[in-house]
Amino acid sequence: MNDRPGILCTSEQKRFSRLRWIIYGLLAASFISVFFHRIAPGVVAGELMAAFNTSAVALGSLAAAYYYVYTAMQIPSGILADTLGPRVCVTAGGVLAGLGSLLFALAPDYSTAMAGRLLVGLGVSVVFVAFMKSNTQWFSERSYGVISGLTIFLGNLGGVFAAAPLGLILDVLSWRTVFVLAGIVSLGLAVASAIVVRNRPEDAGFPSIREMEGQLTHPERQQSWLADLRQVLANPRIWAAMLMNVGMLGGLLAFAGLWGVPYLEQVHGISRTQASQYTSMALLGFAISCLGMGFVTDRLGRRKPPIVFSCALSCGVWLALILMPWGPGLSGFVLYTLLGISAGGFVAVFPAAREIVPPWSAGTAMAMVNTGSFLGAAILQPAFGWAMDLGWSGVIIDGVRWYSIEAYQRGLWLCFAFCVFSLLASLGIRETRCRNTSLPENRGPLGKPAGF
Repeated sequence: MNDRPGILCTSEQKRFSRLRWIIYGLLAASFISVFFHRIAPGVVAGELMAAFNTSAVALGSLAAAYYYVYTAMQIPSGILADTLGPRVCVTAGGVLAGLGSLLFALAPDYSTAMAGRLLVGLGVSVVFVAFMKSNTQWFSERSYGVISGLTIFLGNLGGVFAAAPLGLILDVLSWRTVFVLAGIVSLGLAVASAIVVRNRPEDAGFPSIREMEGQLTHPERQQSWLADLRQVLANPRIWAAMLMNVGMLGGLLAFAGLWGVPYLEQVHGISRTQASQYTSMALLGFAISCLGMGFVTDRLGRRKPPIVFSCALSCGVWLALILMPWGPGLSGFVLYTLLGISAGGFVAVFPAAREIVPPWSAGTAMAMVNTGSFLGAAILQPAFGWAMDLGWSGVIIDGVRWYSIEAYQRGLWLCFAFCVFSLLASLGIRETRCRNTSLPENRGPLGKPAGF
């Protein structure tokens, strides 16, 4: 990750490195807030049920409203990142997310809360793809797997904070106050992004990363964004990567982001604060696994094996959650942590996607792949609740519907089925050997992409 640009003098190298990491740090802070907004509803699920008098499926729909708009915005986000650049995307996204969080926090009824979550989803939907696009401009291609892993690791810290630490904070502050503060932070990050972020080194007076490494700069965009989009949509390998994310990461987000805490509270009788520690372990395991898989995929020079392995491991963990006689304590911590670890191979999907399309459409390709993660969560969160409602016995405690272990297991079987689908889809991902196979210099003797 430490490019030592040979064509810059020492002082310029230091200035470049300092600016690059300041931009990276600011975008990372914005991405951390994305994960916080994503995971926090799971910790306040009981309060939301009581505040808005909802069923499980209605609560699932409220939490998934974020994912509905997030999913729909992924391809537009990629186009925006490729055309307008990360600076505009992250600034505008932060403003919308901040306003949405404030609306959600102050909502007097379910409909207003739903509108707030939709606005939050709209705002944060552009941040990840813009961040990944920025990384393609400020970091070397040879370390993109590592920087992708670090990026997702840092983002997951927001999810970790939205679990156990948030549970402790809620002993002091109301859930509404927490979301007001989250909205203010998002607005502050938007202002900072407008002032500091630059789309690429050239915008700050530096040569491109490839020029610093003694290579030719990638060619400029050769066609319209609409033609780029058509090209990405017509690539079956991009679709395979996108569909892989539907079940593996979608299931993790649905469970850790909403149902994992209530499951432990209602089935195993532990407090919300204790239950949120298990969700924290799942997200921490996921964060560390993404960081590790970033190193592994770059070191191996392969993208596909870590992805397929992760899908297979995820299927095994979902089965263990359903069939093993586990409970609070070591067995529960191990299974929740493994659920997060097993999803870490998804980080290799993003370099795999950008390496099979022209460099100028990398944002669109990564956005297409990222759509799968949130499409899966958008489907599974309410579907999980629907499966639970099928067997609800009618028990209500303190305004909250109470469910049996059998009800939760129906939802877990759905997650397992989606994960099997992801395993099958992962077999269609192309191995790129960590090179951009769309470029002529990386094509084989018959004109086929290397690694075809």
